[in-house]
Amino acid sequence: MMLSRRQTLAAAAAAIAAPRLAFGQSQDRPLRFVVNVGLQNLDPISSPSFVTRNFGYLVFDTLVSLDGSGRYRPQMLEGWDVSADKLSWTFRLRDGLAFHDGAPVTSEDVIASLKRWGARDSIGRRLMAATAELVPDGPKGFKLRLSRPFGGVIEALGKPSVHVPMIMPARIANATPPTQQVSEIVGSGPYVFQRSEWVPGDKATFRRNEKYVPRSEPADGLAGGKIAKIDRVEMLTLPDIAVRYAALTRGEVDYLEYAPVDLIPRMRRDRNLTFAKASGRAELIYAVSINHFQPPMDNVLVRRALQQCLDRAEVLAGAGFGGELGRPECTSMLMCGAPYESNAGADIIGNPSIDKAKALLAEAGYKNEKIVLLHPLDSPLLNPYGSVLIDRMKRAGFNVDVQGLEWSAIAQRWVQKNQLDQGGWSVIPVVYTGFDMADPLSNMGIGFNCTGNQPWGYCDNRITPVLERFEAESDPDKRKALAAELQKLATEEATFPIAGQFRSPAVWRSELKGVIDFGFPVIWNIER
Repeated sequence: MMLSRRQTLAAAAAAIAAPRLAFGQSQDRPLRFVVNVGLQNLDPISSPSFVTRNFGYLVFDTLVSLDGSGRYRPQMLEGWDVSADKLSWTFRLRDGLAFHDGAPVTSEDVIASLKRWGARDSIGRRLMAATAELVPDGPKGFKLRLSRPFGGVIEALGKPSVHVPMIMPARIANATPPTQQVSEIVGSGPYVFQRSEWVPGDKATFRRNEKYVPRSEPADGLAGGKIAKIDRVEMLTLPDIAVRYAALTRGEVDYLEYAPVDLIPRMRRDRNLTFAKASGRAELIYAVSINHFQPPMDNVLVRRALQQCLDRAEVLAGAGFGGELGRPECTSMLMCGAPYESNAGADIIGNPSIDKAKALLAEAGYKNEKIVLLHPLDSPLLNPYGSVLIDRMKRAGFNVDVQGLEWSAIAQRWVQKNQLDQGGWSVIPVVYTGFDMADPLSNMGIGFNCTGNQPWGYCDNRITPVLERFEAESDPDKRKALAAELQKLATEEATFPIAGQFRSPAVWRSELKGVIDFGFPVIWNIER
């Protein structure tokens, strides 16, 4: 929950008295970065978690990458050619690509990886459905032939967040269904995962890939040369806020994925700390994952009632993101400050209220059915938001069965379709980045419509044809209009209600040089 002023001061005092972590202080010490939740799943295709995405960027590589200006640039690719009708694409891999087991990266690996990703990801599924042929063109090239127009081929291959089309050996990709974790972690990225040292949920370690050949361009966002300048990296989980704060201020860790919100004013006065400034797509947005398979959440009126519980100003203030950090006025599920920002649907959610929620529950004929809410207790971002959500739902008249758990346990239940009395769930407070939400094809409340392959399971037949038109369109202005129409429909259906956009900045030791301020941890290019 949100810390009071007294609790904030107590946390700072506790930080002073906190036991020192058993980390060395030598100049050649590892780079230690602290993530929001523990790493449990190592597969960036099967897992929908950000922590797995963060892990994946150290170990794997991508064909195309998004730079800091929002442009998509070749990464593993040398380049590509496209026909005049934009239906035939020829891609070429650059020289020097090799997996951590020593095998060269080939077109067969790329095709197998893309097909596995395409069976899991929202954009990937659509790209594969529009594909007539995906075949090798020699060991370092491949061809994509489309059966119908698809306006975002390069954007799909360069998708920056969950699920990222990362490349792995064909022998692994072909042998593993996309919803099942791979048993072997073999990438071609700038760091090599040290599996023997992994402590699930606590610590993951990596060593520099000495054989990695970076691009020649300067690092820029996720693009350019990925130069690993520090030999060893450790990804840590420190659930206790006071311990995180103390470890960073003492130099025992180097980077926090999210600064403790209640301590930000105090930390800003510390010259030894630097805060991230990325905005727009780099911002975060609270939302509610609703299980559309389970009654009563299969009733649109009940979902709309829940949507009316989401007072963005109250949620953001309760979670500590008031003032300059929050955007309570933003009603765009496609993110304010992003390319498809829109106020479509603002008439529905612009002024939410408990009274409107009560009226909708009455109209729905709600009979006090149990709503199982999984509350992430170990997440500094989700715990306080969840507390506000629970309070407002109860005030509206929902019969909320709150089950407080660690995020790792919630993540496992989230993907199940069990009945409520058999471990099922109704509602989960979640948070996503603009990298996930800013594109209708990857937006959690739009892009997964009627796919049936994600836990929330919404399906609105009105959304389907508009999505198909957006997918085929390449004109930016027409795409923006279609995106607004999609947002309006998703808001009416309450597919994945939003609860407030905000900035939760990363913070790192000022002694670090070359840190890429992108919106999530980018570990290459950093040096002391």
